[in-house]
Amino acid sequence: MTEFLIEVQGLRKSFGDLEVLRGVDLAIPRGELTGLLGTNGAGKSTLIRCLLGMLRPTGGTASLLGCKSWDLADSQKSRLGYVAQDVQLFPRFRVRDMVEYTAAFYARWDANLVREQLERWGLPESKQCGVLSAGERQKLGIVLALGHGPELLILDEPAASLDPQARRLFLESLLQLAVDGERTILFSTHITSDIERAASHLAILQGGVVRLHSEVDGLKDRVKRLRIPGGVGRVQAEDLPGVLKWCEQGGVVQATIDGYSQESAQRLREQRGVEVLVEDLNLEDIFLAFH
Repeated sequence: MTEFLIEVQGLRKSFGDLEVLRGVDLAIPRGELTGLLGTNGAGKSTLIRCLLGMLRPTGGTASLLGCKSWDLADSQKSRLGYVAQDVQLFPRFRVRDMVEYTAAFYARWDANLVREQLERWGLPESKQCGVLSAGERQKLGIVLALGHGPELLILDEPAASLDPQARRLFLESLLQLAVDGERTILFSTHITSDIERAASHLAILQGGVVRLHSEVDGLKDRVKRLRIPGGVGRVQAEDLPGVLKWCEQGGVVQATIDGYSQESAQRLREQRGVEVLVEDLNLEDIFLAFH
């Protein structure tokens, strides 16, 4: 039986008259590295805060590690790691003080790992937190979240303040953390290339619901763009499975579909007597096709 470390069913969250989450369904099993993709303001942070028990849902349920998020016990919280989009630190503390303060909350703390990560990220232990740049604060937040070896790691736009080199280093670190298949990771982003580099799975949050949750490689295999010269008037949308986008211009039909197979393309050639050109899409193209 599959063990789901994150389970969300019909989750809704409103702020006054503004409904941000409108019935989110999402289940993430142990060992999955999932990128949560959505435009700015799509509700990614709201979903994460409901997951962590920081916001009470308006309706539906959210569970982590088999426990309702709003009722997480200390034993469950000790198995979690979380990095907020805006990492909060004590400005008068030095980096080493912040590490020691955080370590005091956990029975298990890997001091050697934290020291190695600080060196890798170029964070001097003697530097005062109040003078850290936004990117340095983000780096320190990531290191602090890893110190107790969490089995579930949740990150809210973790690379938003990082420069390109640090961003690449962070994504490499995510892959290393997930390599044994035991640690489950959910990270939100609005940058498709981050997911393309690091995630095994993609969840798209749009219109207050999870529109798609899929393994990345399988998604690329089944979502394609078809270009059909001379197809206007000869090919209709109902001739194709799962049409996401449809455009007719200059006698050419251009269709993005979810459900491509070589057999369906060949059948279209034979039945409609048209040429069908198949184009692979990157995650940005796929994301835009679902909007």
